[in-house]
Amino acid sequence: MSKILNYSKLDEKSERYLKDYFKDKVHWNYLKCNGVSLPESYQFFGEQILNMDVRDDDIWVCSFPKSGTTWTQEMVWRIANDVNLELELEDIALRFPSLEVSLTYGFWELKSKNPDIQLPDHISNSVDYVEKLPSPRFIKTHLPFKLLPLKLQQNKTNAKIVYVVRNPRDTCVSFYHHYKLLVRYNKDFEKFCEMFLHGCLKYEPYWENVLGFWNQRHNPNILILKFEDMKKDLRSVLIKTANFFGKNLTEDQIQKLIVLLSLQNMRENRSINQEPFIEIYKKWFPVNSEGKFIRCGGIDQWKADMSPEMIEKFKKWEKENLVGTGLTL
Repeated sequence: MSKILNYSKLDEKSERYLKDYFKDKVHWNYLKCNGVSLPESYQFFGEQILNMDVRDDDIWVCSFPKSGTTWTQEMVWRIANDVNLELELEDIALRFPSLEVSLTYGFWELKSKNPDIQLPDHISNSVDYVEKLPSPRFIKTHLPFKLLPLKLQQNKTNAKIVYVVRNPRDTCVSFYHHYKLLVRYNKDFEKFCEMFLHGCLKYEPYWENVLGFWNQRHNPNILILKFEDMKKDLRSVLIKTANFFGKNLTEDQIQKLIVLLSLQNMRENRSINQEPFIEIYKKWFPVNSEGKFIRCGGIDQWKADMSPEMIEKFKKWEKENLVGTGLTL
């Protein structure tokens, strides 16, 4: 086991939260890897990810979950492919796969225990799938900067990273609905907020993820985007992102992208809205909830969902973690 990766148990409060509130072992049998909450199976792939070869033409989209990741993926993929709307649209999970999805949703463990089960390669072992992709590779991950391949951490590649960040309160609201959809979370929103603040959910602590990338913002190969800016002025974000990739968008391309990336189009497009993945997941795991992967994509949802007491807790938590960082959310 790599000395760079240190694995430890969750603290007692985190273990109690997860075991009490989640029905499936894969979503409460967590450990800490360098302080980050991840499923136990991550320890079998952490070193492989750390030592993964990174190619100069790789394009990575990174984020904490439910921060506008899929939206950013589609925008980046379209811009990198010169806004060619004639390209056959393959499922986003195939053309822009998640590096660690096999581990974080239990598929690798399922396949290990039931080798005869037929699962698509990008789901049964997503790490191997990504490593074998032809160039240029488009790769999604929710891992924090400190768990990315060393080549990225040490800036030994010209690969590009686009990181999208979202206000933590709206992130928490969206993460809650995601857990209700796919993780069989069986308690209320208030308790979910407590877990979010405590930092025991998958990929937490939130601030380690966000600030780990924010502190790399001066790296010319890393672009930091804010979900709120995309909502308020997508045009400007499109131009900024295109410039990052050395591309100039025409006015016609900008207008086409604005229509293509609308919430309605994203929700209605099966290849973007993760519907094939959800169908496979529900086939093998006992989930009966209804809903879509892309929900409402709004700003300030927390104002309607959080209690005044919880809002005060978030304000205090945000202030403590943002002081001196230069980041505003």
